[in-house]
Amino acid sequence: MKNDKNTIDESAAAQAAAGESIQYVTVVIGGQLFGLPISQVHDVFVPECVTCVPLAPPEVQGVLNLRGRIVTAINMRRRLSLPPLEGGQTMMAVGIEYKSESYGLVIDTVGEVLTLPDSSREPNPTNLDQRWAEISAGVHRLEGQLMVILDVERLLGAMMNEPLAA
Repeated sequence: MKNDKNTIDESAAAQAAAGESIQYVTVVIGGQLFGLPISQVHDVFVPECVTCVPLAPPEVQGVLNLRGRIVTAINMRRRLSLPPLEGGQTMMAVGIEYKSESYGLVIDTVGEVLTLPDSSREPNPTNLDQRWAEISAGVHRLEGQLMVILDVERLLGAMMNEPLAA
């Protein structure tokens, strides 16, 4: 019996240790590094043939067909009140799901997948740009730069005029 308890304790310890880190897909928007929890990312793609939607909020670049799914393209530069990309640069998009709807966050570039300890996540600094703080779930301080964690609930809930969950 004692061996079974030790095995359970070791297994619980291993699971706890595994839960202490989070993987993020990194993206760059306007020179700022952002991270999306990998559990929320479904696709990374180049948006093509985006159809404009009349009377949509300015952040909504339009809709597109991604492997048979209708995806709402959200222009993150517009959402963050940044100037448009210079001509000739290819846009990238990260596919996510929110409340059973598919969205593509149109960003400048996709970076790498980072595995970071949850314990290194910090609350938003007081001097964080307000536009970023509104959609942030905290930050990670990396060597030489700050990674802002994108909070999909805050990002899309605020756009859809939904109250934020407490």
